[in-house]
Amino acid sequence: MSGGCAVVPPADRSQPDNYRIVALIVASTMIMEQIDATVLTTALPTIARDFREPVNALGLLLTAYLLAVAAFIPLSGRLADRFGARSVLRAAILVFMAGSLLCALSTSVAEMSVARFVQGAGGAMMTPVGRIALLRVARKHELVSATAWLVTPALLGPMLGPPIGGLIVTHLDWRWIFYINLPIGLAGIAAISAFIDNGRAAAPGKADIGGFLICAMGLGCLLLGCERASQPGRLGEAFLLLAVAAVMAGVYVRHAARCPDPLLDLTVLRDRSFRLSLIGGSLTRITQGAQPFLLPLLFQVGFGFSAAASGAIMLATAVGSLVAKAIVSPVLRRLGFRRSLILNGLLSSLFYGLAAAFRADWPVPLMMAVLVLAGFFMSFQFSVYNTVAYDSVEAARISRASSLYSTFQQLLLSLGICTASVAIQASMAVRHAALPRTGDFSAALIVVALISLLAFFANRRFAPDAGSAMSGHVPREDR
Repeated sequence: MSGGCAVVPPADRSQPDNYRIVALIVASTMIMEQIDATVLTTALPTIARDFREPVNALGLLLTAYLLAVAAFIPLSGRLADRFGARSVLRAAILVFMAGSLLCALSTSVAEMSVARFVQGAGGAMMTPVGRIALLRVARKHELVSATAWLVTPALLGPMLGPPIGGLIVTHLDWRWIFYINLPIGLAGIAAISAFIDNGRAAAPGKADIGGFLICAMGLGCLLLGCERASQPGRLGEAFLLLAVAAVMAGVYVRHAARCPDPLLDLTVLRDRSFRLSLIGGSLTRITQGAQPFLLPLLFQVGFGFSAAASGAIMLATAVGSLVAKAIVSPVLRRLGFRRSLILNGLLSSLFYGLAAAFRADWPVPLMMAVLVLAGFFMSFQFSVYNTVAYDSVEAARISRASSLYSTFQQLLLSLGICTASVAIQASMAVRHAALPRTGDFSAALIVVALISLLAFFANRRFAPDAGSAMSGHVPREDR
Protein backbone atom coordinates (compact mmCIF):
# COMPACT_ATOMS: atom_id res chain seq x y z
CA MET A 1 0.00 0.00 0.00
CA SER A 2 2.95 2.32 -0.33
CA GLY A 3 1.42 3.34 -3.61
CA GLY A 4 -2.22 4.09 -4.24
CA CYS A 5 -4.59 1.56 -2.74
CA ALA A 6 -7.94 2.98 -1.83
CA VAL A 7 -9.35 3.36 1.63
CA VAL A 8 -12.88 2.23 2.35
CA PRO A 9 -14.72 5.48 3.21
CA PRO A 10 -16.34 5.75 6.63
CA ALA A 11 -20.08 5.26 6.62
CA ASP A 12 -20.71 8.20 8.95
CA ARG A 13 -18.67 10.85 7.13
CA SER A 14 -21.86 12.61 6.15
CA GLN A 15 -22.53 13.61 9.76
CA PRO A 16 -21.08 17.14 10.06
CA ASP A 17 -20.23 17.02 13.78
CA ASN A 18 -19.16 13.39 13.99
CA TYR A 19 -15.49 14.35 13.96
CA ARG A 20 -15.97 16.13 17.29
CA ILE A 21 -17.33 12.96 18.90
CA VAL A 22 -14.53 10.87 17.40
CA ALA A 23 -11.96 13.44 18.55
CA LEU A 24 -13.29 13.34 22.12
CA ILE A 25 -13.25 9.53 22.20
CA VAL A 26 -9.71 9.34 20.83
CA ALA A 27 -8.58 12.10 23.21
CA SER A 28 -10.01 10.13 26.14
CA THR A 29 -8.10 6.98 25.22
CA MET A 30 -4.93 9.03 24.75
CA ILE A 31 -5.20 10.75 28.11
CA MET A 32 -5.72 7.38 29.82
CA GLU A 33 -2.52 6.09 28.23
CA GLN A 34 -0.59 9.31 28.84
CA ILE A 35 -1.54 9.48 32.52
CA ASP A 36 -0.69 5.84 33.06
CA ALA A 37 2.73 6.34 31.47
CA THR A 38 3.64 8.97 34.09
CA VAL A 39 1.50 8.18 37.14
CA LEU A 40 3.74 5.29 38.19
CA THR A 41 6.72 7.52 39.02
CA THR A 42 4.99 8.88 42.12
CA ALA A 43 4.17 5.38 43.39
CA LEU A 44 7.61 3.79 42.89
CA PRO A 45 8.79 4.21 46.50
CA THR A 46 5.61 2.59 47.84
CA ILE A 47 5.78 -0.27 45.32
CA ALA A 48 9.46 -0.83 46.17
CA ARG A 49 8.57 -1.10 49.84
CA ASP A 50 5.80 -3.63 49.13
CA PHE A 51 8.06 -5.71 46.89
CA ARG A 52 10.96 -5.34 49.36
CA GLU A 53 13.22 -4.03 46.62
CA PRO A 54 15.36 -0.85 46.38
CA VAL A 55 13.75 1.93 44.37
CA ASN A 56 16.52 1.89 41.76
CA ALA A 57 15.63 -1.74 40.98
CA LEU A 58 12.21 -0.59 39.73
CA GLY A 59 13.56 1.31 36.72
CA LEU A 60 12.75 -1.79 34.69
CA LEU A 61 9.03 -1.08 35.17
CA LEU A 62 9.38 2.20 33.26
CA THR A 63 11.79 0.79 30.67
CA ALA A 64 9.58 -2.25 29.90
CA TYR A 65 6.69 0.05 29.04
CA LEU A 66 8.81 2.26 26.78
CA LEU A 67 10.28 -0.77 25.00
CA ALA A 68 6.83 -2.16 24.22
CA VAL A 69 5.65 1.20 22.90
CA ALA A 70 8.73 1.56 20.69
CA ALA A 71 8.35 -1.97 19.34
CA PHE A 72 4.62 -1.89 18.54
CA ILE A 73 3.92 1.67 17.36
CA PRO A 74 5.24 0.96 13.84
CA LEU A 75 2.68 -1.87 13.50
CA SER A 76 -0.26 0.41 14.19
CA GLY A 77 -0.86 1.69 10.66
CA ARG A 78 -0.54 -1.75 9.10
CA LEU A 79 -3.01 -3.27 11.56
CA ALA A 80 -5.49 -0.41 11.04
CA ASP A 81 -5.30 -0.95 7.27
CA ARG A 82 -5.91 -4.69 7.58
CA PHE A 83 -8.48 -4.91 10.39
CA GLY A 84 -9.97 -1.42 10.59
CA ALA A 85 -9.41 1.40 13.07
CA ARG A 86 -12.38 0.48 15.27
CA SER A 87 -11.31 -3.15 15.65
CA VAL A 88 -7.68 -2.27 16.40
CA LEU A 89 -8.62 0.47 18.90
CA ARG A 90 -10.91 -1.89 20.80
CA ALA A 91 -8.26 -4.61 20.81
CA ALA A 92 -5.62 -2.12 21.98
CA ILE A 93 -7.76 -1.05 24.93
CA LEU A 94 -8.41 -4.68 25.85
CA VAL A 95 -4.68 -5.42 25.83
CA PHE A 96 -4.05 -2.27 27.88
CA MET A 97 -6.71 -3.34 30.39
CA ALA A 98 -5.23 -6.83 30.61
CA GLY A 99 -1.80 -5.35 31.30
CA SER A 100 -3.31 -3.03 33.92
CA LEU A 101 -4.99 -5.94 35.71
CA LEU A 102 -1.76 -7.95 35.66
CA CYS A 103 0.12 -4.95 37.09
CA ALA A 104 -2.40 -4.65 39.94
CA LEU A 105 -2.07 -8.37 40.73
CA SER A 106 1.75 -8.45 40.53
CA THR A 107 3.75 -9.50 43.58
CA SER A 108 7.28 -8.98 42.27
CA VAL A 109 9.31 -6.72 40.00
CA ALA A 110 9.66 -9.51 37.41
CA GLU A 111 5.89 -10.09 37.22
CA MET A 112 5.13 -6.40 37.01
CA SER A 113 7.75 -5.82 34.32
CA VAL A 114 6.03 -8.38 32.09
CA ALA A 115 2.67 -6.79 32.86
CA ARG A 116 4.02 -3.33 31.99
CA PHE A 117 5.27 -4.67 28.65
CA VAL A 118 1.75 -5.94 27.90
CA GLN A 119 0.36 -2.56 28.89
CA GLY A 120 2.82 -0.78 26.61
CA ALA A 121 1.85 -3.01 23.68
CA GLY A 122 -1.76 -1.87 24.03
CA GLY A 123 -0.87 1.75 24.71
CA ALA A 124 1.34 1.86 21.60
CA MET A 125 -1.70 1.41 19.35
CA MET A 126 -4.01 3.98 20.92
CA THR A 127 -2.51 7.25 19.71
CA PRO A 128 -1.62 6.40 16.07
CA VAL A 129 -4.76 4.38 15.36
CA GLY A 130 -6.92 7.01 17.04
CA ARG A 131 -5.32 9.65 14.84
CA ILE A 132 -6.01 7.50 11.76
CA ALA A 133 -9.69 7.19 12.75
CA LEU A 134 -9.97 10.95 13.16
CA LEU A 135 -8.14 11.83 9.94
CA ARG A 136 -10.47 9.53 8.00
CA VAL A 137 -13.66 11.10 9.36
CA ALA A 138 -12.72 14.80 9.45
CA ARG A 139 -12.97 16.95 6.33
CA LYS A 140 -10.05 19.14 5.29
CA HIS A 141 -11.45 22.32 6.83
CA GLU A 142 -12.28 20.47 10.09
CA LEU A 143 -8.76 19.18 10.72
CA VAL A 144 -7.57 22.24 12.65
CA SER A 145 -10.35 21.96 15.21
CA ALA A 146 -10.17 18.16 15.32
CA THR A 147 -6.42 18.05 15.87
CA ALA A 148 -6.61 20.56 18.72
CA TRP A 149 -8.54 17.95 20.70
CA LEU A 150 -5.72 15.43 20.25
CA VAL A 151 -2.98 17.79 21.42
CA THR A 152 -4.63 18.51 24.76
CA PRO A 153 -4.38 14.98 26.26
CA ALA A 154 -0.79 14.65 25.07
CA LEU A 155 0.04 17.73 27.16
CA LEU A 156 -2.40 17.10 30.02
CA GLY A 157 -1.48 13.46 30.63
CA PRO A 158 2.13 13.98 31.76
CA MET A 159 1.01 16.89 33.96
CA LEU A 160 -1.90 15.09 35.62
CA GLY A 161 -0.11 11.77 36.12
CA PRO A 162 2.12 12.68 39.10
CA PRO A 163 -0.57 14.47 41.19
CA ILE A 164 -3.10 11.71 40.50
CA GLY A 165 -0.52 9.11 41.49
CA GLY A 166 0.23 11.04 44.66
CA LEU A 167 -3.45 11.16 45.64
CA ILE A 168 -3.95 7.44 45.01
CA VAL A 169 -0.83 6.43 46.91
CA THR A 170 -1.72 8.74 49.81
CA HIS A 171 -5.38 7.75 50.22
CA LEU A 172 -5.68 4.32 48.53
CA ASP A 173 -3.56 1.29 47.73
CA TRP A 174 -1.12 1.83 44.83
CA ARG A 175 -2.81 -1.00 42.93
CA TRP A 176 -5.75 1.36 42.26
CA ILE A 177 -3.48 3.16 39.81
CA PHE A 178 -4.12 0.16 37.56
CA TYR A 179 -7.61 -0.93 38.68
CA ILE A 180 -9.01 2.45 37.67
CA ASN A 181 -8.13 1.73 34.03
CA LEU A 182 -10.65 -1.12 33.86
CA PRO A 183 -13.94 0.86 34.01
CA ILE A 184 -12.43 3.67 31.92
CA GLY A 185 -11.36 1.13 29.30
CA LEU A 186 -14.83 -0.49 29.17
CA ALA A 187 -16.43 2.93 28.67
CA GLY A 188 -13.93 3.63 25.88
CA ILE A 189 -14.72 0.37 24.10
CA ALA A 190 -18.47 1.12 24.25
CA ALA A 191 -17.95 4.62 22.81
CA ILE A 192 -15.65 3.36 20.05
CA SER A 193 -18.18 0.68 19.08
CA ALA A 194 -20.95 3.27 18.84
CA PHE A 195 -19.23 6.15 17.05
CA ILE A 196 -16.06 5.08 15.22
CA ASP A 197 -16.25 3.52 11.76
CA ASN A 198 -14.19 0.47 10.87
CA GLY A 199 -12.81 1.88 7.62
CA ARG A 200 -9.84 -0.07 6.34
CA ALA A 201 -7.58 -0.26 3.28
CA ALA A 202 -9.12 -1.99 0.29
CA ALA A 203 -5.78 -3.73 -0.40
CA PRO A 204 -3.72 -3.85 2.83
CA GLY A 205 -0.05 -4.61 2.43
CA LYS A 206 1.73 -7.83 3.33
CA ALA A 207 3.30 -8.33 6.71
CA ASP A 208 6.81 -6.86 6.88
CA ILE A 209 8.29 -9.17 9.52
CA GLY A 210 11.86 -8.16 8.72
CA GLY A 211 11.03 -4.47 9.06
CA PHE A 212 9.28 -5.09 12.37
CA LEU A 213 12.29 -6.92 13.84
CA ILE A 214 14.73 -4.24 12.64
CA CYS A 215 12.55 -1.43 14.02
CA ALA A 216 11.97 -3.18 17.33
CA MET A 217 15.68 -3.78 17.85
CA GLY A 218 16.74 -0.32 16.71
CA LEU A 219 14.14 1.64 18.64
CA GLY A 220 14.61 -0.49 21.73
CA CYS A 221 18.39 0.05 21.69
CA LEU A 222 17.90 3.78 21.14
CA LEU A 223 15.63 4.17 24.16
CA LEU A 224 17.75 1.93 26.37
CA GLY A 225 20.92 3.70 25.28
CA CYS A 226 19.51 7.11 26.11
CA GLU A 227 18.24 5.81 29.45
CA ARG A 228 21.70 4.41 30.28
CA ALA A 229 23.36 7.69 29.23
CA SER A 230 21.36 9.47 31.93
CA GLN A 231 22.84 7.25 34.64
CA PRO A 232 26.29 7.88 36.16
CA GLY A 233 29.01 5.42 35.19
CA ARG A 234 27.11 3.76 32.33
CA LEU A 235 28.32 5.78 29.34
CA GLY A 236 30.15 2.81 27.80
CA GLU A 237 26.99 0.72 27.82
CA ALA A 238 25.02 3.68 26.47
CA PHE A 239 27.40 4.25 23.54
CA LEU A 240 27.25 0.56 22.62
CA LEU A 241 23.44 0.55 22.58
CA LEU A 242 23.31 3.81 20.62
CA ALA A 243 25.81 2.42 18.11
CA VAL A 244 23.60 -0.64 17.58
CA ALA A 245 20.60 1.68 17.15
CA ALA A 246 22.47 3.70 14.50
CA VAL A 247 23.41 0.53 12.62
CA MET A 248 19.78 -0.68 12.75
CA ALA A 249 18.62 2.69 11.39
CA GLY A 250 20.93 2.29 8.41
CA VAL A 251 19.81 -1.29 7.91
CA TYR A 252 16.16 -0.23 7.97
CA VAL A 253 16.66 2.57 5.43
CA ARG A 254 18.24 0.01 3.10
CA HIS A 255 15.45 -2.48 3.85
CA ALA A 256 12.70 0.10 3.22
CA ALA A 257 14.23 1.06 -0.13
CA ARG A 258 14.13 -2.56 -1.29
CA CYS A 259 10.87 -3.70 0.31
CA PRO A 260 7.79 -3.07 -1.88
CA ASP A 261 5.65 -2.47 1.20
CA PRO A 262 7.79 -1.52 4.23
CA LEU A 263 6.45 -1.34 7.77
CA LEU A 264 7.40 2.33 8.12
CA ASP A 265 6.98 4.00 4.74
CA LEU A 266 9.80 6.54 4.52
CA THR A 267 8.57 7.83 1.15
CA VAL A 268 5.99 10.00 2.98
CA LEU A 269 8.96 12.17 3.95
CA ARG A 270 8.98 13.43 0.38
CA ASP A 271 5.92 15.47 1.28
CA ARG A 272 7.33 18.86 2.28
CA SER A 273 4.77 19.81 4.94
CA PHE A 274 4.89 16.36 6.54
CA ARG A 275 8.71 16.34 6.60
CA LEU A 276 9.03 19.83 8.08
CA SER A 277 6.32 19.14 10.65
CA LEU A 278 8.12 15.96 11.68
CA ILE A 279 11.47 17.78 12.06
CA GLY A 280 10.13 20.85 13.84
CA GLY A 281 7.74 18.84 15.98
CA SER A 282 10.48 16.39 16.97
CA LEU A 283 12.76 19.15 18.23
CA THR A 284 9.91 20.76 20.15
CA ARG A 285 8.77 17.44 21.65
CA ILE A 286 12.12 17.07 23.40
CA THR A 287 11.10 20.09 25.47
CA GLN A 288 7.58 18.74 25.94
CA GLY A 289 8.91 15.40 27.17
CA ALA A 290 11.51 16.96 29.48
CA GLN A 291 9.33 19.56 31.17
CA PRO A 292 7.03 17.25 33.21
CA PHE A 293 10.18 15.46 34.40
CA LEU A 294 12.27 18.54 35.24
CA LEU A 295 9.76 20.84 36.92
CA PRO A 296 8.62 18.43 39.68
CA LEU A 297 12.28 17.75 40.47
CA LEU A 298 13.02 21.48 40.55
CA PHE A 299 10.09 22.12 42.90
CA GLN A 300 10.61 19.15 45.22
CA VAL A 301 14.38 18.58 45.20
CA GLY A 302 15.53 22.10 44.41
CA PHE A 303 12.97 24.13 46.38
CA GLY A 304 11.86 21.58 48.98
CA PHE A 305 8.17 21.88 48.06
CA SER A 306 5.81 19.02 48.91
CA ALA A 307 4.54 16.65 46.22
CA ALA A 308 1.06 18.15 46.58
CA ALA A 309 2.33 21.72 46.15
CA SER A 310 4.44 20.69 43.17
CA GLY A 311 1.47 18.98 41.52
CA ALA A 312 -0.74 22.02 42.06
CA ILE A 313 1.78 24.32 40.38
CA MET A 314 2.16 21.90 37.46
CA LEU A 315 -1.58 22.07 36.78
CA ALA A 316 -1.02 25.63 35.54
CA THR A 317 0.50 24.18 32.38
CA ALA A 318 -2.64 22.10 31.83
CA VAL A 319 -4.81 25.21 32.17
CA GLY A 320 -2.79 26.95 29.47
CA SER A 321 -3.11 23.92 27.21
CA LEU A 322 -6.89 23.91 27.50
CA VAL A 323 -7.22 27.63 26.79
CA ALA A 324 -5.10 27.39 23.64
CA LYS A 325 -7.52 24.99 21.99
CA ALA A 326 -10.15 27.70 21.63
CA ILE A 327 -8.01 30.15 19.64
CA VAL A 328 -6.16 27.87 17.21
CA SER A 329 -8.62 28.21 14.32
CA PRO A 330 -9.02 32.02 14.33
CA VAL A 331 -5.26 32.60 14.69
CA LEU A 332 -4.48 30.26 11.81
CA ARG A 333 -7.12 31.96 9.69
CA ARG A 334 -5.44 35.29 10.40
CA LEU A 335 -1.74 34.37 10.24
CA GLY A 336 -1.57 31.06 8.37
CA PHE A 337 0.42 27.99 9.37
CA ARG A 338 3.92 29.27 8.53
CA ARG A 339 3.77 32.57 10.43
CA SER A 340 1.96 30.94 13.35
CA LEU A 341 4.65 28.27 13.71
CA ILE A 342 7.50 30.80 13.52
CA LEU A 343 6.08 33.31 16.02
CA ASN A 344 4.53 30.82 18.42
CA GLY A 345 7.60 28.58 18.32
CA LEU A 346 9.76 31.43 19.57
CA LEU A 347 7.28 32.26 22.34
CA SER A 348 6.90 28.65 23.53
CA SER A 349 10.69 28.24 23.78
CA LEU A 350 10.98 31.58 25.58
CA PHE A 351 8.47 30.73 28.31
CA TYR A 352 9.78 27.22 28.88
CA GLY A 353 13.27 28.68 29.11
CA LEU A 354 11.99 31.30 31.55
CA ALA A 355 11.18 28.49 33.99
CA ALA A 356 14.96 28.15 34.46
CA ALA A 357 14.83 31.44 36.37
CA PHE A 358 12.41 30.06 38.96
CA ARG A 359 13.70 30.22 42.53
CA ALA A 360 12.18 29.16 45.84
CA ASP A 361 11.47 32.79 46.82
CA TRP A 362 9.46 33.50 43.64
CA PRO A 363 5.74 34.06 44.35
CA VAL A 364 3.85 30.87 43.43
CA PRO A 365 1.22 32.81 41.41
CA LEU A 366 4.01 34.27 39.26
CA MET A 367 5.48 30.81 38.56
CA MET A 368 2.00 29.54 37.69
CA ALA A 369 1.46 32.49 35.34
CA VAL A 370 4.66 31.62 33.46
CA LEU A 371 3.59 27.97 33.21
CA VAL A 372 0.11 28.90 32.00
CA LEU A 373 1.70 30.83 29.13
CA ALA A 374 4.22 28.04 28.47
CA GLY A 375 1.43 25.45 28.28
CA PHE A 376 -0.66 27.79 26.11
CA PHE A 377 2.02 28.35 23.48
CA MET A 378 3.21 24.72 23.47
CA SER A 379 -0.34 23.39 23.06
CA PHE A 380 -0.94 25.80 20.20
CA GLN A 381 2.32 24.75 18.54
CA PHE A 382 1.48 21.06 18.56
CA SER A 383 -2.05 21.69 17.30
CA VAL A 384 -0.49 23.40 14.29
CA TYR A 385 2.22 20.78 13.72
CA ASN A 386 -0.20 17.86 13.99
CA THR A 387 -2.57 19.45 11.49
CA VAL A 388 -0.25 20.78 8.79
CA ALA A 389 1.64 17.46 8.70
CA TYR A 390 -1.27 15.89 6.78
CA ASP A 391 -1.97 18.88 4.52
CA SER A 392 -1.14 17.05 1.28
CA VAL A 393 -0.89 13.40 2.34
CA GLU A 394 -3.16 11.23 0.18
CA ALA A 395 -5.99 9.38 1.93
CA ALA A 396 -4.46 6.03 0.99
CA ARG A 397 -1.25 6.91 2.83
CA ILE A 398 -2.69 8.43 5.99
CA SER A 399 -2.20 5.29 8.09
CA ARG A 400 1.45 5.02 7.01
CA ALA A 401 2.09 8.69 7.67
CA SER A 402 0.40 8.44 11.08
CA SER A 403 2.51 5.43 12.08
CA LEU A 404 5.75 7.19 11.18
CA TYR A 405 4.66 10.43 12.88
CA SER A 406 3.54 8.61 16.04
CA THR A 407 6.77 6.61 16.21
CA PHE A 408 8.84 9.79 16.16
CA GLN A 409 6.45 11.49 18.59
CA GLN A 410 6.81 8.74 21.20
CA LEU A 411 10.56 8.49 20.72
CA LEU A 412 11.18 12.21 21.09
CA LEU A 413 9.01 12.46 24.21
CA SER A 414 11.09 9.68 25.76
CA LEU A 415 14.31 11.27 24.52
CA GLY A 416 13.23 14.51 26.18
CA ILE A 417 13.42 12.83 29.59
CA CYS A 418 16.80 11.29 28.74
CA THR A 419 18.13 14.63 27.45
CA ALA A 420 17.05 16.34 30.66
CA SER A 421 18.72 13.63 32.77
CA VAL A 422 21.97 13.90 30.80
CA ALA A 423 21.92 17.71 31.17
CA ILE A 424 21.47 17.40 34.94
CA GLN A 425 24.33 14.89 35.18
CA ALA A 426 26.56 17.13 33.05
CA SER A 427 25.84 20.16 35.23
CA MET A 428 26.60 18.13 38.35
CA ALA A 429 29.84 16.90 36.82
CA VAL A 430 30.93 20.48 36.13
CA ARG A 431 30.35 21.28 39.82
CA HIS A 432 31.92 17.96 40.92
CA ALA A 433 28.77 17.37 42.96
CA ALA A 434 27.11 14.11 43.97
CA LEU A 435 23.62 15.57 44.48
CA PRO A 436 21.64 17.88 42.17
CA ARG A 437 20.78 21.44 43.16
CA THR A 438 18.51 24.14 41.81
CA GLY A 439 21.13 25.34 39.32
CA ASP A 440 21.40 21.88 37.75
CA PHE A 441 17.69 21.77 36.98
CA SER A 442 17.83 25.33 35.65
CA ALA A 443 20.68 24.38 33.32
CA ALA A 444 18.68 21.42 32.00
CA LEU A 445 15.63 23.63 31.39
CA ILE A 446 17.78 26.02 29.36
CA VAL A 447 19.24 23.15 27.31
CA VAL A 448 15.86 21.71 26.31
CA ALA A 449 14.46 25.19 25.57
CA LEU A 450 17.38 25.86 23.22
CA ILE A 451 16.73 22.54 21.46
CA SER A 452 13.10 23.50 20.78
CA LEU A 453 14.34 26.89 19.55
CA LEU A 454 16.13 25.07 16.70
CA ALA A 455 12.70 24.27 15.24
CA PHE A 456 12.68 27.88 13.98
CA PHE A 457 14.83 26.83 11.02
CA ALA A 458 12.33 24.15 10.00
CA ASN A 459 9.32 26.41 10.56
CA ARG A 460 10.58 29.15 8.24
CA ARG A 461 10.87 26.63 5.38
CA PHE A 462 7.12 25.97 5.25
CA ALA A 463 5.45 27.35 2.14
CA PRO A 464 3.51 30.61 2.76
CA ASP A 465 0.30 28.86 1.63
CA ALA A 466 0.92 25.63 3.58
CA GLY A 467 -2.38 24.34 4.97
CA SER A 468 -4.40 27.20 3.48
CA ALA A 469 -7.23 24.81 2.57
CA MET A 470 -7.52 23.85 6.24
CA SER A 471 -7.04 27.26 7.85
CA GLY A 472 -8.84 29.49 5.35
CA HIS A 473 -5.82 31.83 5.36
CA VAL A 474 -5.02 33.61 2.09
CA PRO A 475 -1.31 34.54 1.74
CA ARG A 476 -0.76 38.27 1.27
CA GLU A 477 0.56 37.91 -2.27
CA ASP A 478 -2.62 36.05 -3.31
CA ARG A 479 -5.02 38.68 -1.96
